[in-house]
Amino acid sequence: MVFDLDLIKKLYAGLPSKVEAARKLTGTPLTLAEKILYAHLYEPAAKAYTRGKDYVDFAPDRVAMQDATAQMALLQFMTCGRDKVAVPSTVHCDHLIQAKTGATEDLKNALNVNKEVYDFLSSISNKYGIGFWKAGAGIIHQVVIENYAFPGGMMIGTDSHTPNAGGLGMVAIGVGGADAVDVMAGLAWELKMPKLIGVKLTGKLSGWASPKDVILRVAGILTVKGGTGAIVEYFGEGADSLSATGKGTICNMGAEIGATCSLFAYDEKMAEYLRATGRTEVADLANGVREHLRPDEAVYANPEKYYDQLIEIDLNTLEPHVNGPFTPDLAWPISKFAEAVKANNWPERLEVALIGSCTNSSYEDISRSASLAEQAIKKNLKAKAEFTITPGSELVRHTIERDGFLKTFDQIGGVVLANACGPCIGQWARHIDDPNRKNSIITSFNRNFAKRNDGLASTHAFVASPEIVTAFAIAGDLTFNPLKDKLKNEDGQEVMLDEPTGVELPPKGFSVDDPGYQAPAADGSGVQVIVSPESQRLQLLAPFAAWEGTDLKGLRLLIKAKGKCTTDHISMAGPWLKFRGHLDNISNNMLIGAVNFYNEKTDNVKNELTGEYGPVPATQRAYKAAGIGTVVVGDENYGEGSSREHAAMEPRHLGVRAIIVRSFARIHETNLKKQGMLALTFNDKADYDKIQEDDVIELNGLTTFAPGSTITMVLNHKDGSKDSVVLNHTYNEQQIEWFKAGGALNVIRASFAKK
Repeated sequence: MVFDLDLIKKLYAGLPSKVEAARKLTGTPLTLAEKILYAHLYEPAAKAYTRGKDYVDFAPDRVAMQDATAQMALLQFMTCGRDKVAVPSTVHCDHLIQAKTGATEDLKNALNVNKEVYDFLSSISNKYGIGFWKAGAGIIHQVVIENYAFPGGMMIGTDSHTPNAGGLGMVAIGVGGADAVDVMAGLAWELKMPKLIGVKLTGKLSGWASPKDVILRVAGILTVKGGTGAIVEYFGEGADSLSATGKGTICNMGAEIGATCSLFAYDEKMAEYLRATGRTEVADLANGVREHLRPDEAVYANPEKYYDQLIEIDLNTLEPHVNGPFTPDLAWPISKFAEAVKANNWPERLEVALIGSCTNSSYEDISRSASLAEQAIKKNLKAKAEFTITPGSELVRHTIERDGFLKTFDQIGGVVLANACGPCIGQWARHIDDPNRKNSIITSFNRNFAKRNDGLASTHAFVASPEIVTAFAIAGDLTFNPLKDKLKNEDGQEVMLDEPTGVELPPKGFSVDDPGYQAPAADGSGVQVIVSPESQRLQLLAPFAAWEGTDLKGLRLLIKAKGKCTTDHISMAGPWLKFRGHLDNISNNMLIGAVNFYNEKTDNVKNELTGEYGPVPATQRAYKAAGIGTVVVGDENYGEGSSREHAAMEPRHLGVRAIIVRSFARIHETNLKKQGMLALTFNDKADYDKIQEDDVIELNGLTTFAPGSTITMVLNHKDGSKDSVVLNHTYNEQQIEWFKAGGALNVIRASFAKK
């Protein structure tokens, strides 16, 4: 089945003229990102937009939502006044399945435990014309690249790894649920015109090196914030040599460098993948406009003139990498990794190796990993570490089972988990003798923050390609280098692993009995969406209050977060996922992972009403009950990681008035704005140090809040002294209206009420 074929035909029919108009407007040759962006303007442009400065209104082609974030997005959508979504939209049930024993039992348990949520998502999708992918169908990004992604398109998704679709040449951007509501309601979607980072790939991968190593290397170069506000565009002969799913892996993990999205130019590898997944018509249509789905030749000839930053990587010499622990940008070439493990006293014994997830679950990935498992069987080696396999979709799972790969993994002790996110997002009931014991795991996932996979601060998580992870599973030792080291087999003989081998696409084609898709009703007007008032999982939303029209006085400091504060620290996943549709309940996890600057503890802050220390959410609820507003102070790249808007909605719900930081991650800053929060940054980053625990705080300048203005924060210290601190913001006029109205949804609701 080919989805959205008429939409694709219409886009391609208008693409040549739109690209030519953009070329005239800018007066320069165009990169691929620019072609797609200008072709998706909400209204025709009157001028060229300045990268990194101008806010632009776009009209994405589609929206995708995963089940954890879809709940809040759709609870918001159902209040906005529309009877059907304005663009093709889908929901994917992948986040709520906990990995515990294996695919069959885990899925059965999830269907029982999450029945209320699945029924809600199924019915609300049915009512509003949204495609619904059932639990077990697969991970959102794998399902999207298999069914919906197409070259030259533009989509948004309520998950930070939405850019996975860049593997098929699509500008695919992770957003919060409120952004999804805008697009589903038929409104413009606003984004600051991204800067462009070009990555020129030369040569060709061979041996142990894989596409995953490209992004692991790029993460090491750019760090977790180096891509912020930019689209990363890969090009060159090396780019064209990579499989479409390999390209997807690179784009997927671009979220780890803060990039708006990443993408590759349309090529024959993409055409092959489209045909293999039943979309020959799309490949044929794309071939007809191929020149418009690639950067202009002048860009290829002189890339330094057209990108804001240029990186060059030679695939011929690229080493396999292992990144971590605790951050995805700590990059180690395999030749230096063992030395790093010993020098840093990281646990050498590997306890669990995990492959798959949305990042690396393609047929190519699994076939290369299976080739190593097959070697282990033939060379009489047994996996020394626990070994799990997470297929990305039912299409992949069914096909790799048919082709014998799952049986091969089973022979070395591999356990196949459900087609879901599982351990990648903390949905893992891990078995460990002592949760406080330092230990090491390695995954082919994308993110490895502390507690990310298993909730244990003692776990050192590393990220590598599926091939390297499989080799480490067999060795059980992080000081092992599969490129040069030998292993002792069950007979006491020393053997070496040969280079992995595999194929990009299944020789017999993909196969699936039931992909797990449910089409919506043609007319959803009679469909009832029921949310029980007694539900602990779902809660209908009440509008947030509008700004009172004054400066803010008498505020207290809730927490001054020290160091890295990701969305996992602000709103943890794992067991909290079950409350993603219930704002009040999930608010009990607000900032419980953030480190308090004043005592180096988590979930332990001073309550200025009592003078006692206690949990962050309970302290904030006490302030709210007393009618006292608060501020949260943070460090660099505050809110990096997942797109989850709960990290913005929870402080809004509990009465936090402003988040003041040294710098923001893009998605989180936007999410805060959408919810009517103040997202402010220190003009002088050193002013972070002036914040004292007992301060009484004022925010002045809100009555003259305007684009480019500043806010003055007055810190009234306990000893009677004062400090005045200048705060900056990036709000434009529309975003200021969101703040004044109490949130973007209030503005949307009011606009539909007038029609």
